[in-house]
Amino acid sequence: MAFARFLINFSLTFSLNSPILQFTGETPRETSMSEQNSSTQPAPPEVVALVERFTGQRAAYRAGKYNETQLRRDFLDPLFEALGWDMTNRKNYSERYREVIHEVSVEVEGLSKAADYAFQSGGSIHFFVEAKKPAVNIETNPEPAFQIRRYAWSAKLPVSIVTDFEQMAVYDCRAKPVLGDPVHLGRANLYSYLDYVDKWDEIYNLFSYQAVHQGSLDQFVVSLKGKRGAADVDDAFLVEMERWREELARNLALRNPSLTQRDINFSVQTTIDRIIFLRICEERGIEAENALRDATDGKDVYGDLLVLFKHADKKYNSGLFHFDAEKGQSSFPDTLTPTLKIDDKVLKDILANLYYPKSPYAFKYISADILGQVYERFLGKVIRLTAGHQAKVEEKPEVRKAGGVYYTPTYIVEYIVKNTVGELLKGKDPESLQASPVRALDPACGSGSFLLGAYQYLLDWHLDWYVQNDPAKWAKGKTPPIFEIRNGWQLTMQKKKDILTRHIFGVDIDAQAVEVTKLSLLLKVVENPGQLSLLGERILPDLGENIKCGNSLIGPDYYDNQQLAMFDSEEQYRVNAFDWQKSFPKAFAKGGFDAVIGNPPYIRIQALKEWAPTEVEFYKKKYKAASKGNYDIYVVFVEKGLSLLNQSGRLGFILPHKFFNAQYGEPIRSLISSGKHLSKIVHFGDQQVFEGATTYICLMFLQKFGNLSLSFERVDNLSKWISGVMGQTATISLEKISSAEWNFTVGENSALFDKLEKIPTKLGDISEKIYQGPITSADKIYLFKSFRNNNNLTTEVFSEELNEWVQIETDLLKTVIRSGSIKRYLANPTALVLYPYEVENSEARLLTLSEIQSKYPLAWNYFNKNKKALENREKGKFKSDGWYKFGRTQNLGFWEQPKIMIPYMITELSAYCDLSDHFYFINVTTGGYGLVLKSTGNSLQPKFHV
Repeated sequence: MAFARFLINFSLTFSLNSPILQFTGETPRETSMSEQNSSTQPAPPEVVALVERFTGQRAAYRAGKYNETQLRRDFLDPLFEALGWDMTNRKNYSERYREVIHEVSVEVEGLSKAADYAFQSGGSIHFFVEAKKPAVNIETNPEPAFQIRRYAWSAKLPVSIVTDFEQMAVYDCRAKPVLGDPVHLGRANLYSYLDYVDKWDEIYNLFSYQAVHQGSLDQFVVSLKGKRGAADVDDAFLVEMERWREELARNLALRNPSLTQRDINFSVQTTIDRIIFLRICEERGIEAENALRDATDGKDVYGDLLVLFKHADKKYNSGLFHFDAEKGQSSFPDTLTPTLKIDDKVLKDILANLYYPKSPYAFKYISADILGQVYERFLGKVIRLTAGHQAKVEEKPEVRKAGGVYYTPTYIVEYIVKNTVGELLKGKDPESLQASPVRALDPACGSGSFLLGAYQYLLDWHLDWYVQNDPAKWAKGKTPPIFEIRNGWQLTMQKKKDILTRHIFGVDIDAQAVEVTKLSLLLKVVENPGQLSLLGERILPDLGENIKCGNSLIGPDYYDNQQLAMFDSEEQYRVNAFDWQKSFPKAFAKGGFDAVIGNPPYIRIQALKEWAPTEVEFYKKKYKAASKGNYDIYVVFVEKGLSLLNQSGRLGFILPHKFFNAQYGEPIRSLISSGKHLSKIVHFGDQQVFEGATTYICLMFLQKFGNLSLSFERVDNLSKWISGVMGQTATISLEKISSAEWNFTVGENSALFDKLEKIPTKLGDISEKIYQGPITSADKIYLFKSFRNNNNLTTEVFSEELNEWVQIETDLLKTVIRSGSIKRYLANPTALVLYPYEVENSEARLLTLSEIQSKYPLAWNYFNKNKKALENREKGKFKSDGWYKFGRTQNLGFWEQPKIMIPYMITELSAYCDLSDHFYFINVTTGGYGLVLKSTGNSLQPKFHV
């Protein structure tokens, strides 16, 4: 022992391996302990013993005969055990929730197919560890670095480790890996085995179970330099898939002149889905390795692919591969894609990019959730055929109007599922569910994220129940629901299929979305394939009775009092009327679904009128929620969702909270409050849940049966809420909630708001209209904070966008006051706004291009200099004839009338009575609100209200 300690001290002085080399990009750096927010503690005796043992026999361990399996058993398992990880699942967690997943690596083309360890808590993986035998020099060898970065990047894990115990390399894995990257690229830390003693506190405070569970890796990533060349795996794979779609669409249109637009969309989507499914199955060991790539060796690549597809039909029994009519299949067989002609070059390019070395993707770790995020955006575009039968890919109109597609974060999905499906499962067992399943429905399922979440919850719930109730008993018999694996238990494939077909249901108007949802669920079924080789039956279920294509809001009564012949086939296809009772007879035999969950579409009715005017009129007649004002379609989904529930059912939606206070929200507020349906609301205020979108949302939970009170939670810090810290909460009696505006208050100010609520005369009682300032979506172009008059005809203004002074016609400029420029009874103009509108009788009309060009040539010149920037606002939403208009059209004509102007933020009561100045606010947060008083029943002039 003393000799071993001497060797350690000697090595600290003379080792060729620096005790700690740390890299970010290419520049070494030292990590201060303050960066880790750590506490100092010595290495435990078992770690000291490991280091002494390795030191004493280092040469033997570095010899080629000492392999990776021995290293994991002798050194790595004990090391991570000392870091607090349950390496052997002594806690007897179910397989999904065990802290460490041990993989059996299989070498393919010099790379293993799986990381050796996955470390997780709560079922979520935090980091991978790739083990190498000590004979591999991980400091200089780039292959292990590429390998771990590929795994972690594909799984969207920011940090992971390569180690041979002699060294431990910590990698920042956020950047897309490229074969040939230098070994130090992305390497954040490089520890030697001696550092397990000398820097134990640093390693412990970064990678121990306790530290990771408390967010140490998130803090560590923040401390690193910004990721260079970064592209998240979902973003990169989306680009890849969109390229495939473009190439396949063009080639199919060229080689198959008889295909319709609908045919091409189906053929492209189906071909991509089949390729992705089979490639993922290859990496999961269900399909033969390289089967797809081998199909490129022959002279007819698509013909060879069809052979694989037809073999898959026999193997999987899934609608994804369905070429022959057979008993029990609910969908029609695909007779189209076997007749297609596709050039070899197109398919070879697609398939080559799915394999090493061209592919950076480790498909084993691209989860159904990540794939769902990709598909959600992929479905936002559609293939259109031109008159010359050329294929063009373009955004769907509803996506273009909405400014893009935004995927619901997994933590939101899990929360909604837990508070709907989870509540319904309380007090139940698997046997009772056989007789009375909990049917969960998403009526606008998209790529299937909520159904995936519900399915995963049900899988976990079933397995946990069996594990906690004598698992050995349930693993017996002809069709057991579970079977034993190393250190745990797993659901059989038959049980996973049974859970899926009994409990999970979805509808979407988009046929492609329906197929993607099926694909996502099928990939979830084969996520842990387990006993596939033991089964004599076909692997996958047919989901045709579970996931259906149709318009959730429009039933067959849409054609009542109208002749069906008046609607051509394309119009009927677009409307896609859906009969709920006929499509789901078992659910409605029980009164409806047990849970309705999801993220309904957000589309203002003004936008919907542009491509679906007849449906808008139908909604107004059919739904109470659509009976007032310029409603948003999500309120109609709330009403429909309630109607689809059985008497004990629960609804959970993520949706904007604007209807709480908007005029159009009064009917749905009345419907919910009169039925005492409110159960729970999580209000996110101004916290932004959707990445890349500014949307003010909440989670709303309703129950069909009457309730007594509402559980209300207001979240002011989203990151804390995600980590488990609740916001401010309150319990509110439903007797206090009506069709009037919903203004729920919590915390120390709630008593004050209750008092204000009792004031007999409120601002709304004497106001005709309260409105916010116009929104330009490009203030640097339209708003001029510096200006000087040259003459009565023109004004010189400073453009922040161009960074120069320009001349603009004075008649096209409006005077702006900002929030901070209003004092008591006083307002000072602070800016001018370029206003390409003509205002008359509170109505604003956008000037035509020819009018601006002839009457306002200076403004015309200025607009043209900024045309590209204006067109590209909100992801190209303004690439049209009106590219110079404001970002929002509300409230444009209301400012040139007598009004009271109220700042957005004030520290003391401040307002300005504008009787004739015609001042404008721009935006809300930098401006404020205009208030017009009612003309009747109010004898006081506006100035006396200020």
